[in-house]
Amino acid sequence: MSEQQDWEIPDDARPQVEDVAFDLDRTLSSVVNVRALVPEDVFTAPILGTDRYGNGVVIRENGIVLTVGYLVTEAEQIWMTTTEGRVVPGSVLAYDHETGFGLIMAHAPLRTPVMPMGSVRDVRINDPMIVGAGGGRRHALNVRVVSKREFAGSWEYLLDEALFTAPAHPSWGGAGLIDRQGRLAAIGSLFVQQAREQTELAGNMFVPIDLLSPIYDNLVGGGHTRVAARPWLGVYLAQSERSVVVVGLANGGPAQRADVRPGDQIIEVAGQPVDDLARAFRLIWAQGKAGAEIPLTLRRNGRMLQLFVRSAERNSILRRPRRH
Repeated sequence: MSEQQDWEIPDDARPQVEDVAFDLDRTLSSVVNVRALVPEDVFTAPILGTDRYGNGVVIRENGIVLTVGYLVTEAEQIWMTTTEGRVVPGSVLAYDHETGFGLIMAHAPLRTPVMPMGSVRDVRINDPMIVGAGGGRRHALNVRVVSKREFAGSWEYLLDEALFTAPAHPSWGGAGLIDRQGRLAAIGSLFVQQAREQTELAGNMFVPIDLLSPIYDNLVGGGHTRVAARPWLGVYLAQSERSVVVVGLANGGPAQRADVRPGDQIIEVAGQPVDDLARAFRLIWAQGKAGAEIPLTLRRNGRMLQLFVRSAERNSILRRPRRH
């Protein structure tokens, strides 16, 4: 895992002890490096790779680590490295597709402090924050919040409000966004080119920590986070002006089985017009729980057609976490 450590944030871009009112090094030591090894034959292997690197934040004394879900989805082995260089094995407790969170359980003491939880409710645009990745201060970056807004991801993912920061951190996945009181405000998810709306500004998107509390007990208890899972179609969508276009399909997924094709433009869902990704997803999810039939009106090669897609639960195609 040493290859992930051969870089440093420039000293003038790092947080300094004298600039914060909390124990900076102690707080940053709550962030660990995470390496996830994934079998080659699982669904996410060709999409996300089989050897994944990122970060996680220790949030409980019993060794529970919060990270971003795509890092650990279908992982067979988990290794965590602390700031002091201690390497500890772990396993996946659960991942939640609606928020994008993942939870890991360490199998030996991490000997790191727990990072206290904050909230994004009081976060304002231009607030100074710190992005902490595994490795301590040399991997920590001073950033500012440049936007709080809705985020729709092509993979049937939607947050009502995400945090966007700049400048961009080079190891964003699972990194902790830390407020000026030393509390965890959000978990790193993506590199984005438009951290500020309608502006070319490289930065990162973070998932607010506030979304964890309502699902935490279910995650820890058995990996099931919802009473009724959302309908999943297995489509990858893109925004094109005021239309939504299918740009990819999950192999063997519901949409592919229903003959949805790349290049199809989604005109309506259940008779309701679609003009952006967020509306498309909300209309699909409004049709009921996983297994509901989703009526789609499509434009293909200049002609209109209607298909009915029998949705599924996303977890049904994924290898479930093995609890140790």
